[in-house]
Amino acid sequence: MVRNRKGLAPWSLAREAGIESATVDGTIEIPQYVQPVLYTVFVDEKVDWKGAKSSDKDFIAFGTFPAIANGGTILTPGVNPDGTWPLDMTGYSNILIAIKPSNGGNVALKAIMGPDSNSFANLNPVDAAVVLKGIFQQDGVASTTLGTLFQDNAESLTADVWNIFWIQGRLADQKLLQFSVTNNSGDISTIETAFMRIV
Repeated sequence: MVRNRKGLAPWSLAREAGIESATVDGTIEIPQYVQPVLYTVFVDEKVDWKGAKSSDKDFIAFGTFPAIANGGTILTPGVNPDGTWPLDMTGYSNILIAIKPSNGGNVALKAIMGPDSNSFANLNPVDAAVVLKGIFQQDGVASTTLGTLFQDNAESLTADVWNIFWIQGRLADQKLLQFSVTNNSGDISTIETAFMRIV
């Protein structure tokens, strides 16, 4: 709803003559309305324009790993065809990992440092495939020593469907994120994976 309010301009002839209100000329229309504003960029401390992050709309970084032996391990995701790293979590707090095995049973999952073929910010090489460690909060209490950010030694999966897991907060802003998935199902399994980053 737009409402216009009229007020005498301070330089109007009517004001100069001492008249507090006038009906003709000498007024400025001031529209008064509520206007929503959406900020999609911001300027960082280096005066660079940055787009506001948004959650992935769809799963990304799909990978298919055929015939993984019992006890065999895959590292997922791999590098994009253009050489970029698909799981840069900069600006993202949470991640969904989806796993679709051809054989039901257990897998072991670990968050690890990605390959040394890619940089972590401006550092290269990195200690690739090591379990990610950091200081984090659990039950509202901050740890005081480095601990493993994400590791699950026995997660049971259903065959031929996407098993989707939410990892909240622990892997936020990890620039070179990769997962180690070990097939502990008791048989050979083809494993598919996909990921979704959440702001």
